[in-house]
Amino acid sequence: MTAKARIAVIGTGWWATYAHIPAVLANPSAELVAVCDADAHRLQAAAHAYRIGRTYTDCREMLAHEPLDGAVIATPHATHYHIARDCLEHGLHVVVEKPMTLYAADARALVDLAREGGRELLVGYPFNYTTHAIRARELIAGGALGDGQFVSCVFNSYNLDLLGGKDRSDHPNAYPVHGPGAVYSQPHLSGGGHGHLQITHSAGLMFFVTGWRARRITAQMRNHGLPLDLVDAMTVEFEGGAIGMVGGTSNARPSKLDLQVYCAQGHVDMDMVVMTTAIRSDGGLREDLGPPVEGEQAYPRFAPVDNLVDIILGRATNGSPGEAGWRTVELLDAAYRSAQAGGLAVAIEELYHV
Repeated sequence: MTAKARIAVIGTGWWATYAHIPAVLANPSAELVAVCDADAHRLQAAAHAYRIGRTYTDCREMLAHEPLDGAVIATPHATHYHIARDCLEHGLHVVVEKPMTLYAADARALVDLAREGGRELLVGYPFNYTTHAIRARELIAGGALGDGQFVSCVFNSYNLDLLGGKDRSDHPNAYPVHGPGAVYSQPHLSGGGHGHLQITHSAGLMFFVTGWRARRITAQMRNHGLPLDLVDAMTVEFEGGAIGMVGGTSNARPSKLDLQVYCAQGHVDMDMVVMTTAIRSDGGLREDLGPPVEGEQAYPRFAPVDNLVDIILGRATNGSPGEAGWRTVELLDAAYRSAQAGGLAVAIEELYHV
């Protein structure tokens, strides 16, 4: 057991320089051993801003030369699978940003690889670390609300500029080091638009809270002149008989992230923007969780890294497990295929026979 968890951050874009690198540096039980990015200019800008000495443009070279316990992957969506696989094969515990991968078969392969190697695979879903999500998950998993019947999962936000290739870097103090550039407007890097950029958040929360798994998806998407989807609407059949609706738009101000889960003997109603949750059961259970108190964060962006450090040091279990990320990838993979086929239903099992 090392005195400190030895961490590398792979990808030095806007989110890594806003969340992950500061999180490692702020954690007294962690050591930021190295950072890596294929873009040398972006890499050096991050290294200079945070005074990081060891840098690599090749992930495999870094893994071969640096003694590490864990890695944080915050690279473009399309690269997550191969980088996470390399890190797991080197025996590291891994945080991978959402979406975990673009394809269900790749997500399953990572979950299996982590399990076989005795490593923890975490997905970067900060909402999963909130008291709201943890309490709702406990009650649903414990059967207090009965069997699941219906879910409504909606995330509306404003990312019209990002999906159009403009990262708003010209705004004063928009980013601590640099913005994402045009990455979110490029399908070969990001996969899809609102689905892979935003619904991955709300769906990741949904699967974490419910523990459910989608069985079949029907979806419609609209780009409205953009290179990627702006508006998404999905009808979902879950294993076990529940049904639901998942969707949203990246052309909305202010943001709205709502999750309602209705079960046979009660329901959960979560508003993750104002951070209120109401839980009710036919047996008289009434819980109302309010906004964060002083010292708490509505969106605890450091939580995945802190959890990774605690896992490495044997102080915690996985608070945002890969299974929820995998289920989210299944949903989105099927939804994009359905939309491309004009709204034809896609069964999850089909994703593994292509």
